[in-house]
Amino acid sequence: MAEVERMAAKYQPQMRNVSAFDYEALDDEVIDTPDHHRNAPKPDQACLHGLIGDVARAGSRDTEANPFAIAANFIVYMSAAIGRGAYTYIGNTRHHCRINALHVGRTGRGRKGDAASLIHRLDIALRALDEYIAPQVHSGGLSTREGLALMIHDGWSKGKNEVEPIHDKRLWVIESEFVNVLMQSKRDGNTLSSALRDCWDGVSIRPATKGQPRIWASHPHVNLSAAITGNELHAVMAARELTNGFANRFLIFWAERTRMLPFPRATPQHDVEALAQRVLEVIRFAGGDRPVERDALQITMSTDAQAMFASLYLDELNDQSSGEIVTALLERRAPVLRRLAMLFALCDLKTEVDVQHIEAALAWTRYWAESVKFIFSDGAAEAASAVTDDAARQILDFLAKDGKATRWEISKICFNGHKSKSLIDKALDELLTSSPAQIEVQTIPRPKGSPGTATKIYLLAAKCAKSAKSEHSRGLQPDFDVCEVCEVCEVSQESDSTLRTLRTLREVSNQPQTRASVDTSHTSHTSQGVSEKTIEREVL
Repeated sequence: MAEVERMAAKYQPQMRNVSAFDYEALDDEVIDTPDHHRNAPKPDQACLHGLIGDVARAGSRDTEANPFAIAANFIVYMSAAIGRGAYTYIGNTRHHCRINALHVGRTGRGRKGDAASLIHRLDIALRALDEYIAPQVHSGGLSTREGLALMIHDGWSKGKNEVEPIHDKRLWVIESEFVNVLMQSKRDGNTLSSALRDCWDGVSIRPATKGQPRIWASHPHVNLSAAITGNELHAVMAARELTNGFANRFLIFWAERTRMLPFPRATPQHDVEALAQRVLEVIRFAGGDRPVERDALQITMSTDAQAMFASLYLDELNDQSSGEIVTALLERRAPVLRRLAMLFALCDLKTEVDVQHIEAALAWTRYWAESVKFIFSDGAAEAASAVTDDAARQILDFLAKDGKATRWEISKICFNGHKSKSLIDKALDELLTSSPAQIEVQTIPRPKGSPGTATKIYLLAAKCAKSAKSEHSRGLQPDFDVCEVCEVCEVSQESDSTLRTLRTLREVSNQPQTRASVDTSHTSHTSQGVSEKTIEREVL
């Protein structure tokens, strides 16, 4: 090996020695041009927590595969293998470990195929330990809703022929050419995109076929590992795929090789078998070996983890300052973080999500956010978005101080006439269209007979007036009063047909929060306060 390295160094091209830079040779126009170059996304090592990190390091130790790409594929595989036995509540919805990932990288440099190679070896070793423990694996490509349902169908009959149902609904789909899925969704009548959305939600796949047999698949547990180049993603993905909730059901990440190895080596088989044994233990712990038993293991969250998640939910998990496309692609960061944290806890053989699991999941959502910005927003667009965001914050501070202002006052007093009309309009539009809206506009008509147009007054929105001085970023305040149902008794039907429901509510005081409840919906999470009162309600 030393001889090979010596020969490689001999033939390596010599670098030109540059000791000084000739600034006088530069054109003035080049010097004045803003520099919008930026680095590719750099994920945090916190992504590689526990078993997932051990698999990633084993697969990348002697290869060119990106460890974070290996980890992402393994996350999807484990999500599929665990099945629908483990769950957590978000509001009234039960969420399982269903995670889709989309690996974006340039052809050849992305090493997208290498990132899944070790996972295939783990799958083989796992089946050698227990032939029924691993999920079904499909790598032949997806084309239609009916084809997807066929792989996990509920059975059907055609004449005298009866086809037995597939009871194990766990499915890991490997789509190395994700561009094919995007192209299929553009065909008239093709509903593959909506089927994949239903699978992420856990909704039964029911193709609306007119003929027989009618192939349905209830309780699907489909997890998709996909790969695509950045150019293909830009060229093929239609605007509707960005806004209809399809793309934001994928954890999109940019990953390419981090080094060059002329002679990469395979992970030793004994390491693969040791990792497979740990995988087997996790799957059995989570109930994946009993796929027909759904919702058998509830995953809870520690007090500290609840407080951390609540703070994140009211801040960066709902950040809307990066533009319409980026915001749409990151819309599901909060529920995906919850699913990731649940998976990290299960891989630690725990039924309670703790702070370290939230931190690992948060590292992935941040990697996701940085990747989406890198792929879909160039440096100039990011710089322009930052300028608009800063102007919006200045307007919020100005309205918080003065209460209300006209468009002229915002331009001349708030910005001293130094901001362009187009920039102020963009900032006002963002504040008006953020969710919830940060400001509102009122129109004051001119007196009867007076010439001119009506006057518009801008003021803080009623529900966010108190938030103007808070530390939360623009557009991140919740549009609800923070309260929590912390205890609910069983509902019983009395003999006199009276339905009595007792519940204890905790109201928020001005004291610092120490706990936060997460048993709420995607769009409304609550924090816990101090005082209590009991309400009794009778329904006759």
